[in-house]
Amino acid sequence: MKQRLHHATPSTLRRFLASEAAGGVVLMASAAVALALANSPFAESYHSLLETPISGHSLLHWINDGLMAVFFLLVGLEIKRELLDGHLRHWSARVLPGVGALGGMAAPALIYAYFNADSPAARGWAIPSATDIAFALGVLALLGDRVPGALKVFLTALAILDDLGAIVIIAVFYAGEPAAPPMLGAGVTLFLLLGLNLFEVTILTPYLLLGLALWHFVQISGVHATLAGVLLAAMIPLRLSGPDPEEHTPLHRLENAIGPFVAFIVLPLFGFANAGVALGGGDLATAGAPILLGVALGLFLGKQLGVFAAVALSIATRIASRPPKTGWVQLYGVSVLCGVGFTMSLFIGQIAFESDEAAMRATKIGVLAGSAASILLGSLVLWIASRRRAEKLAHPLADS
Repeated sequence: MKQRLHHATPSTLRRFLASEAAGGVVLMASAAVALALANSPFAESYHSLLETPISGHSLLHWINDGLMAVFFLLVGLEIKRELLDGHLRHWSARVLPGVGALGGMAAPALIYAYFNADSPAARGWAIPSATDIAFALGVLALLGDRVPGALKVFLTALAILDDLGAIVIIAVFYAGEPAAPPMLGAGVTLFLLLGLNLFEVTILTPYLLLGLALWHFVQISGVHATLAGVLLAAMIPLRLSGPDPEEHTPLHRLENAIGPFVAFIVLPLFGFANAGVALGGGDLATAGAPILLGVALGLFLGKQLGVFAAVALSIATRIASRPPKTGWVQLYGVSVLCGVGFTMSLFIGQIAFESDEAAMRATKIGVLAGSAASILLGSLVLWIASRRRAEKLAHPLADS
């Protein structure tokens, strides 16, 4: 008889951290290439490539609305696995990263609203509220053993809950006005997917075929097509179907299958397609300045203040405990790294300012500036913390 999982296989999280970190390094490289091309004599060719028509849509559209649906499928699978079968399956493990995620979403939104409250750009309030897990873990990977494993787990858990919050925000505030007939088709497809789940079908093929139909209905309905990926993830069963849960659970199989594809193809393509922005020109000094400041300061200041203040308060009031073998400086450094908001921030910006090129340019520069500043300061703080810890271990009696 099939049963639900009651424990997480330890290697799952280790493999997840490794793949996300490696993918983050590749994502950084692809974003850097795009930025270089957009500010070079090849800028026109770069933008022309993204506008290449394919089956009635541009290459950029297929990346942002097609491939990113696979990214959201993976995010949905990761969230479901962590909440039901992983590190976050117990309430005690959710408290600290959950509080940090809430603080890290609220403070950036308030900072952005301060600069843009009385303008149409207020629609972009959620842009600086998301942490890019691949980018942040990529930075931690470059720092190596200087960062304790408990902090990596904390950052991963916080970013996963942060992604959950971003998905809810997109669904509630940015989904668009749905058309009735396609939504009816999407509803029927979801009902069929639910039936597969309830009847404990473990073969992935029917789920994926219905998932393609779901994506089509959601796309033509006016709701952003990537949400189809999250809905499909919710329907993939997380139940034992053999002696090895890693290999035979449908959710694990699908997650392991698409994980490398997302990390090394989807996200780098998204970074290449969306990070290319011209940094020159004075047009940002007018209409785009509030957006740029709201996004950049929201990520750089809002994230670190919101995450660290919320986490420190929860620890001080004993609602949660500090991650083992970590100090306050290290916790602050990771809070700063939460300001790396590349993928989800750019994605929300694309939805919020889809037809406003000037606003989108200001958003991209703000995301790049805020994320870069967070990487530099966060890395510096963690490096200093690791040096201090190494010195204390080497000279334990130095302070006596």
